[in-house]
Amino acid sequence: MKLDQKDLQILKHLQQDSKMTNKEISNKLELSVTAVFERIKRLEREEVISNYVALISPEKVEKNFMVFCQIKLIQHSRSYLTKFEAEVAKLSEVLECYHVSGEYDYILKVLVKDMEAYREFMVTKLTNLDHIGSTQSTFIISPVKSTTAVPL
Repeated sequence: MKLDQKDLQILKHLQQDSKMTNKEISNKLELSVTAVFERIKRLEREEVISNYVALISPEKVEKNFMVFCQIKLIQHSRSYLTKFEAEVAKLSEVLECYHVSGEYDYILKVLVKDMEAYREFMVTKLTNLDHIGSTQSTFIISPVKSTTAVPL
C-alpha cells in the first residue's frame, strides 16, 4: 500500500492522540470529514493501523521498576527457540521480547513494582523456563526518551 502525504499526516495525528475526531483531523489537514474517515478505514483495513490502546502511567499503577534483561540460551536449536519464545510470551511482566544478535540471544523489557518484585519474577518465573543458560539485568535509573510513535 502506497501512503501519500495526507495519510502520513493522519497517522502522525492519531499517534499523538488516537481519540482525535475525524472532524478535528479534517480541520488540521484541510480535508473533508468523509475523506479523513475513508482514509482511516483504509489504513485500518490494510493494517497500517494495527490497534488503538490507552497508554498507562506505570507509576500510577505501582509498576515503575523497569529492567532490561538479557538472556542467553544453552542451545540455539529451533525447538529451544520456539519453546522459549512461547513461554516468555505468557509472562505478563514482560512488555517486550526481542531475539537479538550478539553475546545474548534475547532482550526482555520487564516492568514490575520494585526490586523485590523483580527478584520474585526472576526466581519463580523467568529462571524456571527451560533452556536458559544465563541472564544479565540492567536496571533503568530514569527514562530519557520513551515513545510508542513510529517515525514517519
